[in-house]
Amino acid sequence: MIREKKYQHHLQIALGYFIIAALLGMLLRSYPIFSFKFNYRYMVHAHSHIALLGWVYLALTTLLHYCFVNKTSSKNNYKKIFWGTQITLVGMLLTFPFQGYGLFSIIFSTLFLIASYIYTYHFWKSIDPKLKESNGLKCVKVALAYMVISSLGPWALGIIMNTLGAQSIWYRLSIYFYLHFQYNGWMILALVGLFVYVLELSGQEFPKKGFNRFFLFLNLGVILTFFLSTLWTEPSLVLYILAGLGAVAQLYAFAHLWGTIKSQLQALKLLKVPSAFLKLVIVLLMAKIVLQLLTAFPYFAVLATTYIDLTIGYLHLTFLGIVSIGLFFFMDLFGLLRISKKGFYWYLLGFMVTELLLFYKGIAAWQQWSPLPRYPEILAISSLCIPIGLLIISIEQRRI
Repeated sequence: MIREKKYQHHLQIALGYFIIAALLGMLLRSYPIFSFKFNYRYMVHAHSHIALLGWVYLALTTLLHYCFVNKTSSKNNYKKIFWGTQITLVGMLLTFPFQGYGLFSIIFSTLFLIASYIYTYHFWKSIDPKLKESNGLKCVKVALAYMVISSLGPWALGIIMNTLGAQSIWYRLSIYFYLHFQYNGWMILALVGLFVYVLELSGQEFPKKGFNRFFLFLNLGVILTFFLSTLWTEPSLVLYILAGLGAVAQLYAFAHLWGTIKSQLQALKLLKVPSAFLKLVIVLLMAKIVLQLLTAFPYFAVLATTYIDLTIGYLHLTFLGIVSIGLFFFMDLFGLLRISKKGFYWYLLGFMVTELLLFYKGIAAWQQWSPLPRYPEILAISSLCIPIGLLIISIEQRRI
């Protein structure tokens, strides 16, 4: 029970960062209404770093440690890594809003990268020997490798800014490289690994050949779909073909996984709330894959980069939808963080309405429809539902 308390505490800290990121997001959406004096771009940097690194990274690494690591031998090292990471996160939170990419924010973000490397090394060295043959662990190992690979983007960014400048296409490509291998590689593959682990815990077995096929096509898809992030440069036909093959490979991988596990899901005795999370994540994941497949076509690739609201809507679909709700599922399933229905309904309302508004604005601009009256006000009010939901979830932890 003491061990569970430690992980519960760490996940509550991660949820705290999510609340801060959500409040910063609401502040950004209120910017056109109230004409705040802060630097908009600096606040975007703070919002995105705290959302990805404070919420998602902390929550995922805590869950991975809880499931796969030998707790006895790694206790002290993990504690040092966790609290060392907090210093870097607080540092980014206190510097990005005021200087953007400046000396101190770069120092703290660089230290975070180093802390993530140390965590990865610690994880690999401390894996529970009983789980060595776990297919879930196999997914998680590769997910961590993608996390390290994604960090090449930020390292390259500093070099590019000092040589080619922020207007270079390589600047934007470095950011897209980082984001792609973060959410398509690290985050989604880690969630898949946790899900496979849960199935293995319930006694379900995957045919070796079937799992290897899924694993191969999923990783092929992760690598090749990076080229979707390059199509805005209008490259040669070869890159369009590779991007399309990657999207098809990822679609096939998840379709194959679903065909393998759908009959086994009934054996998972899930409560109503976790079951609803899982179903929602599956629906959102399918929507993401379809959108990804569309952007392999030149017309839609240009469309996605021309109308920024479509891109933001897609990213939020991934981070606020698939990744965050996926994390809620595992937290609740393991009994580490109870996700109250009331809090989640507020969160879901904010997520769904803001997604509809973002995609509507992008499609309206594309089709030259009339803009929605009072759009900024409606978007800002809808965004308020997300931190309200998260605050309710956080407050209700104290009553458990």
